[in-house]
Amino acid sequence: MSAFPDRHLTVGGNDPFLPSLLQAINYASSIAIAAAFIRQSGLNLIFSALEDALLRGAEVRVLTGDYMGITEPRALRQLILLQSRGAQIKVFESKAKQSFHMKAYIFIENAGAPNIDGCAFIGSSNISKSALQDGLEWNLSIALRTEPEKFKAVQAQYENLYLEPRCVVLSHEWIDEYEARIPTKLAVKLVADSENEEFVPTPEPNIIQLQALTALSETRKKGYERGLVVMATGTGKTWLSAFDARQIDAKRVLFVAHREEILDQAEKTFNRMFPNRRVGRYSGASKEKNVDLLFASIQTLGKKQHLQEFRPSDFDYIVIDEFHHASANSYQKLLSYFTPTFMLGLTATPERTDQSDIYSLCDDNLVFEYDLFKGIESEILCPFDYRGIKDVIDYKEISWRNGKFDPEQLENKLATTGRAKHSLKYWKKHKQSRTLGFCISTKHADFMAAYFIQNGVKAVSVHSNSKMPRNVALEQLKTGVIDIIFSVDLFNEGVDLPSIDTVMMLRPTDSKIIFLQQLGRGLRRSSETNKEHLVILDFIGNHISFFRKIDSLFKLGITNDARKAFISTLKNGALQLPRGCFVNIELSAIDVLQQLIDNNFDTQIDVYLGLKESLGRRPSLSEFYHAGGAVDRVRKEHGSWFAFVQHQEDLTHTEGLIFSSLQPFLLEVETTRLTKSFKLVLLEAMLELEGFTNPTPLDSLAVRSFQIFKRHPLLQVDIPNEFRNKTEIDRVKWARYWRNNPVNAWIGGNSNATVSFFAVEDNEFQTLFEIAENTQDVFSVMIQELVNYRFLQYEQRLSTKTQASERSASNIFELDVSSQQSIPYFTDLKIACGHFKSSEHEIIETIDVPGSYGKLDPTKHFIANATGDSMNGGKHPIKHGDLLLLELFSPEHAGSISGKTVAIERYDMTGDDQYLLRNISKTGDQQYQLIAQNPDYEPMAANEEMKPLAFLKSVIDPADIFIHREFMRQNIPPIFGLEFNKGLWEAGHIRPKGCDEQFLLVTLNKQGKATEHQYHDYFVDPSTFHWQSQGRTRSDSAKGIAIQRHSNVHLFVRKNKLTAGTASPFYYLGKLDYQTHQGEAPMNVTWKLQKPLPTKLFDYFQLGE
Repeated sequence: MSAFPDRHLTVGGNDPFLPSLLQAINYASSIAIAAAFIRQSGLNLIFSALEDALLRGAEVRVLTGDYMGITEPRALRQLILLQSRGAQIKVFESKAKQSFHMKAYIFIENAGAPNIDGCAFIGSSNISKSALQDGLEWNLSIALRTEPEKFKAVQAQYENLYLEPRCVVLSHEWIDEYEARIPTKLAVKLVADSENEEFVPTPEPNIIQLQALTALSETRKKGYERGLVVMATGTGKTWLSAFDARQIDAKRVLFVAHREEILDQAEKTFNRMFPNRRVGRYSGASKEKNVDLLFASIQTLGKKQHLQEFRPSDFDYIVIDEFHHASANSYQKLLSYFTPTFMLGLTATPERTDQSDIYSLCDDNLVFEYDLFKGIESEILCPFDYRGIKDVIDYKEISWRNGKFDPEQLENKLATTGRAKHSLKYWKKHKQSRTLGFCISTKHADFMAAYFIQNGVKAVSVHSNSKMPRNVALEQLKTGVIDIIFSVDLFNEGVDLPSIDTVMMLRPTDSKIIFLQQLGRGLRRSSETNKEHLVILDFIGNHISFFRKIDSLFKLGITNDARKAFISTLKNGALQLPRGCFVNIELSAIDVLQQLIDNNFDTQIDVYLGLKESLGRRPSLSEFYHAGGAVDRVRKEHGSWFAFVQHQEDLTHTEGLIFSSLQPFLLEVETTRLTKSFKLVLLEAMLELEGFTNPTPLDSLAVRSFQIFKRHPLLQVDIPNEFRNKTEIDRVKWARYWRNNPVNAWIGGNSNATVSFFAVEDNEFQTLFEIAENTQDVFSVMIQELVNYRFLQYEQRLSTKTQASERSASNIFELDVSSQQSIPYFTDLKIACGHFKSSEHEIIETIDVPGSYGKLDPTKHFIANATGDSMNGGKHPIKHGDLLLLELFSPEHAGSISGKTVAIERYDMTGDDQYLLRNISKTGDQQYQLIAQNPDYEPMAANEEMKPLAFLKSVIDPADIFIHREFMRQNIPPIFGLEFNKGLWEAGHIRPKGCDEQFLLVTLNKQGKATEHQYHDYFVDPSTFHWQSQGRTRSDSAKGIAIQRHSNVHLFVRKNKLTAGTASPFYYLGKLDYQTHQGEAPMNVTWKLQKPLPTKLFDYFQLGE
């Protein structure tokens, strides 16, 4: 039976030509079209079918003409998109000398095979909406099998015409010339009456895109040249980039991605936004350069030889979509080479923890973030009903290598009758109308489709080698001809499927992003079906990798504590979800998840391994740091970051060679002291200029360093005013300044170090160590990893200082500070309450201390943190994390230290400073002992290496110095000597283990939360706070008892969850005293603030004002 239409004649009107044309395109392996006129309205109707034909390897040829100027230039520009994907497009040049008025469509299937088939249509339909859909157009079909001679005659004439010299290959240059000469008014008049073409307007930004466009405009005003936008799949990232290119009137745009499907989708989007611009592709066999909008694969353009085909200034706007799919090094080369006016990074990454290196490529400038839950809350995306089902596969029997299951073993386990039967059972129970099932391989997809068909379900498997084309399957699913499509990855990206209302996750996922993209296929709202929600059927197996999907959907983080907290919250029914969303995980599936994390406690190795499993690769230092890893602990135990990675056996062979030979330099980059950002900026410039492999002229180094400062407005506070926020500077003066500062520092001019790693010779900056040629790229990646971390660390510290300064300057609430006195707070100075501890102390803040601590002198008094527990004992215990008020030791104190608590300073063999807090006891003539208050620590004899640094004056209550200040959630635990754990500190009532403090983190405005989570929290008056517990908390429960009996309860409050699209900080309002409570599950608790709110702060917290 032929796959081609069996209609002999179509006559238009109620018998349109389009269905026959689409059917022929969908099943042909060879397509040849000759249409005198092509209009964009008609091309849009068959474009997707032609795309699918090219995807499955069909030959596509299109011949059109310039006769009378009716063919639209914008339609020709759109045809170039097909040309870049392998189609052959020609134009017959009549140039008003000879008419060109033919309409012929020729299709062949299985050319050269015994079962060859084909059909041809000869008639009156051009490619326009009217001619294909509702115009009176006659088209006669000729079947190869029944009329072979006639078919071959048509085919031969087409071949002759196609080789005619007047048929030229379509190009942007030809379209430019055509636009200049066509009789526009005549062309419009000829088609206006006959075709009634429907105008398709360019889409306008939705509310979310408008917010993002505003944020992008603001970030450019601040001087940023790069920025990252995080938007959930389905919220319009690609259109946002096109809108932003229009917003800044970009003339030449470069769009970079890792997959052809993304580039295809982006090309269509930008072509609609800029229909008269030249569009080109730079990937694979297509290497176009002279275009306005270039779409390139990172795999191709990221290579040095291809970059050098362009000038650095060739593009004024660059978009990089979905960073997570390629190594940071590929993008680093590209971004270091080009100098656009602005570079926009796009991703749907759920967690900054997962992609810290990606942020560094955007100069750590997160412009706008809109995750999946926000998309649902704003009704851009539809709600979901998540069903977690226990899988029947024993995944422990499948080999696990490099973050993935063995593909062949996995396929054999999944493509079984037992697994298919299990899937069918739950699908029948929970399905809606249109289902998409994601499989591990084509074999798995084929097996699932066959099994469902055997059981009476209308199913189909769709992949690059399947018989049914993708667009046909989607149309049949949409119209109800089939119930379910099984696929591998054809629907992951670049395809809009709003009618999908059920998705089946029939495979483990290799990445969180892929999982979210698969979900995104069904989360789009549908105006045609008006679906109310998306059903997600997720099969949960007995392997830790199955947390990837749950982590990504609910943003848990990767620690065991976070996952345990999630399971506890799930069991209690207290998950916070967008309105209309539901989560139902079978108890047996919860047990599976519980068993995966039972008896596991988070250590630094756990954090590392959790990240490694989540990412599918070893984490970078920045990612480890963002995930809550304690870098200083790792360094203390292993010596350096890369030594730790080596201990985990995760250094590649080349990385191991570099680490062995260049360990001192790697450690220097990781730990070098920073009073300003200069050393880092210079290293970044070296990386961008490939200065580690070739000597770099000092002038070039200075210029590139200044460009880096321009990209990092936050860092410009480090440079003199005469160079700040300037587009042009005195280059000679800047080069001299740069030579005298970081260049001098790196060559050893500012220290007594015995080893220098760089030198200046012949006015060039160069290394004093050798890097083997075959390891240079890997070495650059390792240095970039360390530099990214140090930038992240430094900019966070700078940002904290800037925010504190701005808050102090603005004095929003005019708080009373008349009794306050300012002294230094060394935030990085750790006074060990254990054994001597090395510590740097460069990070200095100025902090206000109440007069109740006595008269203080900022030249003598300062604050530092206690670390350890050796002084945790006696009448006045000093605990880990306590804030110590210290008074510097001076000569007049000599002989009076006995009986005092003193911070002792000692120099170790490396020259580093070490500090220890002890009570001092005199034992004899000038002999002293250092006594700990914790009896577990033995007394220590003082020696000549030690000297008193400062006396302990008092332990400061955090409430005395931090009250009414703002803190981001992650910055709250360190105030109390605690570590931030995302799973614990995302809650509203926090009781850290081993700590006698409790914390309430309250958001007053509950808008957007589900009704059951809109807890009733408000200020009764400036001294009284009403707080409602979680729905299951009773007064006789552990939490309920702690609420009533605990004295150290700290209150942190914010009015709204978001400010300008980003997380709002909390105000610290001090300690609370329990007064009374009403009700059970939840408890309505009345608290008394130990320090009443100032009037303006109280007024600010009143909702509705």
